Amino acid sequence: MGELLIRANLVTEKDVSAALQRQVLQGGTLGDNLVALGVVDERTIDRFIHRVPQEPADIAATGISDTDLLALFMKLIFSGRMEKIGQIADAIKLPQHVVMDLAKIAIERQLIYTLGAMSSDSVLDMRYAMTDEGKRWTLDAIQRSGYIGPAPVPLEEFIERVNMQKPTNERVTVEQVHTAIKGLTIDETIVEQAGPALNSGRAILLYGPPGNGKTSVALRFASVFQDLIHVPYAIAVEGQIIRFFDPRIHIQSTVEEKKEEGSEVASFLRQTHDRRWVTCRRPFVVAGGELTLDMLDLRYDEKGHYYEAPLHMKALGGCFLIDDFGRQFVSPRDLLNRWIVPMESRVDYMKLRTGASFCIPFEEIVVFATNLNPEDLMDPAFLRRLPYKIEVGPPSQDQFRLIFERECMRRNLAFTEEVFNFIVYMITKEKELDLAGYQPTFIAEQVTATCRFLGKQPELKSPYIEYAVNNLRVRRNAEPRMERTAQASAQAAPPEARKPVESVAEYEDAALKRSDELSRPY
Repeated sequence: MGELLIRANLVTEKDVSAALQRQVLQGGTLGDNLVALGVVDERTIDRFIHRVPQEPADIAATGISDTDLLALFMKLIFSGRMEKIGQIADAIKLPQHVVMDLAKIAIERQLIYTLGAMSSDSVLDMRYAMTDEGKRWTLDAIQRSGYIGPAPVPLEEFIERVNMQKPTNERVTVEQVHTAIKGLTIDETIVEQAGPALNSGRAILLYGPPGNGKTSVALRFASVFQDLIHVPYAIAVEGQIIRFFDPRIHIQSTVEEKKEEGSEVASFLRQTHDRRWVTCRRPFVVAGGELTLDMLDLRYDEKGHYYEAPLHMKALGGCFLIDDFGRQFVSPRDLLNRWIVPMESRVDYMKLRTGASFCIPFEEIVVFATNLNPEDLMDPAFLRRLPYKIEVGPPSQDQFRLIFERECMRRNLAFTEEVFNFIVYMITKEKELDLAGYQPTFIAEQVTATCRFLGKQPELKSPYIEYAVNNLRVRRNAEPRMERTAQASAQAAPPEARKPVESVAEYEDAALKRSDELSRPY
């Protein structure tokens, strides 16, 4: 709770620390103590607490039938060899008093029996074991559904939570965007377009030639949003279980608590937060050329008899990046048709194996990134549904210089204006390529690798630069190497492009000579 309040800029870490100290002395909740200290008003706290899933008071409040919860309770005992209520409560993510109620039901049905307490008379230390009938009953339950883990939340609560956690509920500022793209050298117009696009919650198209940072810009969007959201471990739909929480996608937020004697943070969280929900950052899911239509549907586990949520469903409340759009196994047309309804109506439809279907809110930002011509991939009707189209073009020469200087500094390579001019000349005139944001890193990496292989101190000079620049593209024809050398020597390079190294012809000769030296036996 304290971390959530800090993230929302309602209190500071110092305020929470003071409130926790007061809580130890005088009791009460963290919210009550923050109000008593005058940090926030009671109305603000009440409104904020409503955003946090509250733990269920009893079995009925979980929204799941007692039979389904009992089956999960028994499967946890059977598979995890758990004996105590505390162990089971931690695994099923329900309050201990609710787990105690499940234990009473299991005892009444003669599925388990008590073994007694190990070290105290507390009911929480009471140990339980399965009866033969309990083992048979549990095996039947596993045949129906092999899901074993935290208790699910009902679909209705999930839908309500998704609507409560829309990305549009959070306002993105210019400062947040600048902070997110710190370290990237991009045009300011991209920043001015990205902010309104993120605030709208609508789909975004990033396009432009390859190697200029479309994916990097898109990935930085993940750090723009500051709010924490809550996602369930699993969802119950029509008696079926859908696994939702994915630790690769849903990055948990850890509460930084001081290990002071008498700290009440952990107990406070257990008393207020429904542990079936995980507090995490807004998800950011990336799918590239491997994306297929099947990956956008529920995946049924034939062995476990439960479902796995698709990628875009796990991205609810965050962003879903379709990288390298147009290069998927599925045709762009089919993939776009799959997204028309969700993007237009803000709802998506899922279908269970039983034939039952259900709809969920489609509250996420979809980002399409492509280096192909968008008009070749999309018809006008779909382009109209992408209200924000941001071109990520090649850098200017000044921006290219900044990127190159940064790379040289990072790798301890001496950077001079003469070397820079020669590299630009080689790229734009010799190779007839446009400047691209990836080239400085590419060239610096290749020069460094070549020098290390030769046992020399890495430096930007002939012939190492040429090796790197040649690798920017394949040769376009089959001209003999010496003929190309003669043609290259006939081209007059500007003086500023020849100062740090030999002429182009001499440069080629040096490379040939060096190649001959390397081919000699030791």
